[in-house]
Amino acid sequence: MMDGDERAVQAAIDGELRLLDPEVRASPALVRELLDPEFTEIGASGRWWDVESILTMMSAETVASESPVKVSEMSGVVLAPGIVHLTYFADRQGRRAWRSSLWRLTETGWRVYFHQGTLTD
Repeated sequence: MMDGDERAVQAAIDGELRLLDPEVRASPALVRELLDPEFTEIGASGRWWDVESILTMMSAETVASESPVKVSEMSGVVLAPGIVHLTYFADRQGRRAWRSSLWRLTETGWRVYFHQGTLTD
């Protein structure tokens, strides 16, 4: 049986994996359900994103389902009630980055509030 912290971390992991799913990424409505209204991201490119700019970018990108993002070393910790910090390693067709996300519990469920990616060799 999972305790509250374990359930919170699992909810954030589930949300993060959904955001990496090519079918979800292709649907602005599904992505919006997972983004906090105050979402921001510092991308691996160094670019600053908000909800609208990330939705525009995601709807324009093509992520082949045959080459999904490979995720490893994903772990999470509850920083405070309703706040989970996730870290993981992502490899997207050879573009490798360490990723960090802050998820917060809202009235409509868990949503990503902040995300950062840092390219690595």
